[in-house]
Amino acid sequence: MILEVADLTVSFVTESGDVSAVDGVNLDLDAGEIVGVVGESGCGKSVTAMSLAGLLPRSARVSGSVRLRGTELIGAREPELRRVRGKEIAYIFQEPMTSLNPVLTVGRQIGEVLQEHERLSRKQVRQRAVELLSLVGIPSPANRVDNYPHQLSGGMRQRVMIAMAVACNPTVLVADEPTTALDVTAQAGILDVLRNLRDRLGTSVLIITHDLGVIADIADRVVVMYAGRVVEQAPVVELFAHPHHHYTDGLLKASPTPGRHAGTDRLQEIPGLVPVLTRQPDACTFADRCPAADQKCRGSAPPLTASSGSQAHLAACWHPTRQEAKR
Repeated sequence: MILEVADLTVSFVTESGDVSAVDGVNLDLDAGEIVGVVGESGCGKSVTAMSLAGLLPRSARVSGSVRLRGTELIGAREPELRRVRGKEIAYIFQEPMTSLNPVLTVGRQIGEVLQEHERLSRKQVRQRAVELLSLVGIPSPANRVDNYPHQLSGGMRQRVMIAMAVACNPTVLVADEPTTALDVTAQAGILDVLRNLRDRLGTSVLIITHDLGVIADIADRVVVMYAGRVVEQAPVVELFAHPHHHYTDGLLKASPTPGRHAGTDRLQEIPGLVPVLTRQPDACTFADRCPAADQKCRGSAPPLTASSGSQAHLAACWHPTRQEAKR
């Protein structure tokens, strides 16, 4: 196992009290595997990802375990984490225009990553930057290496972010909403790049998204988060065919499917909102929005356990759904 996260808990101190953003998350990532993390905004997906390499602010209280190839990262000193960031765990952030420096060429920004972790001459850095731009599918990379971010399209800027992330051949690549705000063609291109990187470099990918279509296209396994907790985990085909948690079932039914919502058919919605996380109740956090909730759900939190006898399909639900999701 490349990455093992056990009982990860993250909270923040606010004026309204402690906010429990992540509550006892367990997940793992194998070599060359693509794992998708899905859930609504505010469910703890990005906080979980940022905590892997110690990128959260100092106000965050982090406990649990994050082991990268057997090495514990929680509690590691800053010099050790700096060696891990970019080299072992790399990130693709949501909006490239806020992540890229507008006054530096993209080649120079890629070069900064290489200079931090690799002993290369200036000529070698430029050559490697051109190779990386070619790797992620940017045309005329020898010319584009001297472009500034504003001279590139949104899809090309995202490809530059990917080039920066894979510059040092990281063990784990965390892609946080890598296709947000991109058109369908650009999205498909970005997913092809991630898939090719996995195949060519053996990189393990943790992809965070709201888009279940992206998950269906690229992921091997899916982790569903709600209110800071993992509520379901399964191989992608199994999860789409047989969701066991009512939240997962609701997400699937709320997603448009070709031919299913033609004409006047209305998408089903999940009523209510993600709860405020100033206090994590000892109960199912989805109970107030769940059509199957009863007193047991509101009185105790269900554990994440194997469902239907499959050790690969886990769900945290007292009354798991058995109906097959309509495709």
